[in-house]
Amino acid sequence: MRLSRRDFVRLGLGTAILPGLHRALAQGVANHKVQPVARPAPSGRPFYAHFVDTAAVAGLKDPVIYGGVESKKYILEATGCGCAFIDYDNDGWIDIFLLSGTRLTGDPPGATNRLYKNNRDGTFTDVTDKAGLTAVGWASGVCMGDYNNDGFEDIFCTYFGQNRLYRNNGDGTFSDVTRSAGLWNPQPRWGAGCSFLDYDRDGHLDLFVSNYVEFSFEHAPVPGENVNCNWKGVAVECGPRGLPPGRHSLYHNNGDGTFTDVSEKAGIAKATGSYGMTVVAADLDEDGWTDIFVACDSTPSLLFMNNHDGTFREEGVLRGVALSDDGMEQAGMGVGVGDYDLDGHLDLFKTHFAEDANGLYHNDGKGNFDDMTRPSRVAVDTRYICWGAGIHDLDNDGYPDLFMVTGNVYPEVERKLPEFPNKTPRAVFRNLGNRTFEELGIEAGPGVAEAHCSRGCAFGDFDNDGDLDILIVNLNEPPSLLRNEMQHKENWIKVKLEGVKSNRSAIGARVLAYYGGKVQAQAVLSQSSFYSCNDSRLHFGLGAFTSVDLEVYWPNGLREHFKQPAINRLITLREGTGIVPNRGW
Repeated sequence: MRLSRRDFVRLGLGTAILPGLHRALAQGVANHKVQPVARPAPSGRPFYAHFVDTAAVAGLKDPVIYGGVESKKYILEATGCGCAFIDYDNDGWIDIFLLSGTRLTGDPPGATNRLYKNNRDGTFTDVTDKAGLTAVGWASGVCMGDYNNDGFEDIFCTYFGQNRLYRNNGDGTFSDVTRSAGLWNPQPRWGAGCSFLDYDRDGHLDLFVSNYVEFSFEHAPVPGENVNCNWKGVAVECGPRGLPPGRHSLYHNNGDGTFTDVSEKAGIAKATGSYGMTVVAADLDEDGWTDIFVACDSTPSLLFMNNHDGTFREEGVLRGVALSDDGMEQAGMGVGVGDYDLDGHLDLFKTHFAEDANGLYHNDGKGNFDDMTRPSRVAVDTRYICWGAGIHDLDNDGYPDLFMVTGNVYPEVERKLPEFPNKTPRAVFRNLGNRTFEELGIEAGPGVAEAHCSRGCAFGDFDNDGDLDILIVNLNEPPSLLRNEMQHKENWIKVKLEGVKSNRSAIGARVLAYYGGKVQAQAVLSQSSFYSCNDSRLHFGLGAFTSVDLEVYWPNGLREHFKQPAINRLITLREGTGIVPNRGW
C-alpha cells in the first residue's frame, strides 16, 4: 500500500514515526526507488543556450582535493563541497570562491580554498594568499552576506571541525573573525549547509547552520563493517544511516559584529533526527517573513515557518516538502529555487540519490507544496546521484529551466557494477512552457555532456554578457566553468538590490517580473544549489518581449514598483531610492 504525504499527516503517522524510521532500515542511504516515467519524443524545438567548459583557459587549473580518488573509507570523503560567485571587491564583475577538502593521509599541496579575481577578460587570477583566505580542512558549504552592513560581502564556510566567518575588510582582504563573532564551537561539529537571513527583520543578517552527522575518526565504522556500509553487495563507506544526526543552529546577529546562539529559544532545536544538508532561506508563504528549508539526506527534509516573533515551527511534512509523494524518505542534497510555471510563487527543486527521481515541488503561494515530479516529466531520468541544482532561465526565453550536476559517492562500485560509474554527465531540463520539461544533453553543449564527479555549482554571469554561466565543483579535478555561448539573442534584464533599512545585501528580498502577460518570482538567496552561492544579481530572461515591470518586496516590508525599466542591461535598485548607477557594468 502506498501512503502519500497527506495520508501520513491525516493518519497522524508523519511526526510520530518518521524521525526514527531511518534507524529501522538496513541501508546507509535512503533506499527510495521509482520507475522513471516514459520519455516523450523530442520536441524538435531549438535550445539556444550552449555551454562550453572554459575553466582551463580562464585560469582555473588547480584541482579541488577531496578524499580518496579510487575509494572512500569514510563518508567525510564523499560528500564534497560547494562554491560561490561573489563580487568581493565591488567592481561589478563577479569573482569565484571555491571550497576544498583534504585527504586522510595528510594535506597534499594545493589543498586549500581558493579565491579568484575576475580580470574582466574571461580569465581569473588566484588571489587566495593575498586575500587571507588560505585554509586547509574538510570544507562543506559556503554562504555570502554583508553581516555588518558595511557594503562588502562577507563569507561564512562550514567545515567538519570548526566553521569559519571571514569578514571582508573592503581592501581586497578578509579576516577570520569566527571567535570574536561568537561562532566558535566548543566541540567539533560537521557543519553542512548555511544561510544568512534576517529572520526578525531588524536589518541585520542572522545565520542558520545545518549539521550533517556526528562523526569522529575514532568511532566511525569502516566499509563493510555493518549493514549501513554496503551498497548493492559492495562494501562502501558507512552512513549516513547508522550515524547520529547533527543538530541545527540559528545564530542571532547582535548588530555589533557578534552572534548569539538562539537555537533553543527560536524552536530550531526541537527538530531532531535529521541529516541536514543544503539550507535555503526565503519567504515561501509570502507573508513578508523569511522561512528556512533544509534538504535532508535519508531523513525527512525540514521546513521552518517563521512565526514573526523570533520563533519558528517545523512543518515540512504538513506542507509537502519533507518526503516523496508516496510518503518515503529521500536522500535530499541540493535545492534549486525559482518560479518554473510563472505563477509568481517560489517553487523548489530537490536533488536525490541514484534510482530515485529528483523532486519538483509547486508552491501555491501560501507555502504549501505539491509534488509535480512525475507530471512535469522531470522523472524521466533516475540513473545518477544528483547534487547542485538550480531553477534558472538558461536560454533567456522567459521560462526558467532546470540544471543539475551529478557524481557518485562510491567510486569503488564502478569496478564491479559499471552501470554505476563514478563520473557522470550534467543535465539540463528545458522548460517547454506548459509545466513540463524536456531533458537535454549534448544539445545544450559539450560542457553539459562531459562526465565528472561533481558536487556544488553556482549560477551567474561572470562575463557580463547577459546570460547565465555555471561554476561547478569536480572532486579531485579542476572545477568546470561553463560559459554560455548563446546562439540566438533573446531579451533579458538583470536586477541588483541594495538594502537600506533592510540588510545591505537585500537577502530575503523577493522580486516579481511582469512581461508578456506572465509573472516570474525570484529571491535573493545566501545559499542554494548544493552548499553553494549564486551571483546575487537576479537574472530574468524575457524572450521576445521588449518591456517588463518589476515589483520588489524588501526584507523589511517595503513594497516598490518600477515601470518599464530599460532592458538588456543591469539595473541597480536601492531600497526607498529607486534606480541608482551600476558598478562596473
